[in-house]
Amino acid sequence: MLRSKIGGIGSYVPDKVVTNDDLTRVMDTSDEWIQERTGIKERRYGTKHEETTTTMGARAAEIAIERAGISKEDIDFIIFATLSPDYYFPGCGVLLQRELGITNTEIGALDIRNQCSGFVYGLSVADQFVKTGMYKNVLLVGAEMHSMGLDFSTEGRGVTVIFGDGAGAVVLQPTEEEGQGVLQTCLHSDGTYAEKLAFINPGSHGGYHKKYTGEEVDYGYSDAEFGEIFLNQHMLDNDQIYPNMEGQFVFKMAVQKFPQVIMEALEKAGLKKEDINMLVPHQANLRISQFVQKRLGLKDEQVWNNIQKYGNTTAASVPIALCEAWESGAVRDGDLVCLAAFGSGFTWGAALIRW
Repeated sequence: MLRSKIGGIGSYVPDKVVTNDDLTRVMDTSDEWIQERTGIKERRYGTKHEETTTTMGARAAEIAIERAGISKEDIDFIIFATLSPDYYFPGCGVLLQRELGITNTEIGALDIRNQCSGFVYGLSVADQFVKTGMYKNVLLVGAEMHSMGLDFSTEGRGVTVIFGDGAGAVVLQPTEEEGQGVLQTCLHSDGTYAEKLAFINPGSHGGYHKKYTGEEVDYGYSDAEFGEIFLNQHMLDNDQIYPNMEGQFVFKMAVQKFPQVIMEALEKAGLKKEDINMLVPHQANLRISQFVQKRLGLKDEQVWNNIQKYGNTTAASVPIALCEAWESGAVRDGDLVCLAAFGSGFTWGAALIRW
């Protein structure tokens, strides 16, 4: 039976380290406050005007391609997951293709906008392409440059202190080895509470998202029949162009969905939680990971957390953590690795991989 396996993996984080104490210079916060709520001690920020989501993704991709034992020209499909693209459009998939120098018309590029669960969703898509024989070397990248779009004020601290920049990448290839590769993926979504974790402006909604939330928010739109404003001075003056998150609500949803989808994937694969050698959760909040670990009865050495060093890198967090775990020797051949993520949308998912 043909399956897909991770033939190569790589990650990249910028050199600039931003500690919690560094953030106290621009907002009313403290190292103790941030660590108590998130577990984060520091994060990385890309170099302004030099690094982008695409360039970081390319650095991670180059490592993954080399480790897969192939050349860039062997890549036949690109999947790029991010919530912080270089441009509103086109997406980062084609920009990555250009950055890698493989701009030929025989490669397809797909952009995934599933935020924190983007890499897990992308893995499921890549898995289908490979195991059906459609493609042989699928490059899957998760990358984020959050630092360019955060509110560095006391008002925005609840979101800003959480996020960092970075990228991770894998090359999915076919394998016929018994029991190896991607065993199961499970994907879910529920858009009921989409605005609880969202980047609403700029957008094409024209202020009508209140249809779903019931919130009367003045976005400064005109009442003209034509020419509703995509981005205006009113939004800028009233700080309406930053991410919004109702942290407690998101936390409660995450601690429900994480264990559920992991158990679902195990059940469908005919496995038990005791079979997991390494759980690599999306690095959203250390408290969430600890809660999931306790629910599953896993030991500390069975869960890989690095949010303390990098913060939440959204679509990049799972591949960065997975790469780090593999490089350290914590993930070995034959291990059952579980990837899981929950994020904006809401969307969530899990994947089981026999390494």
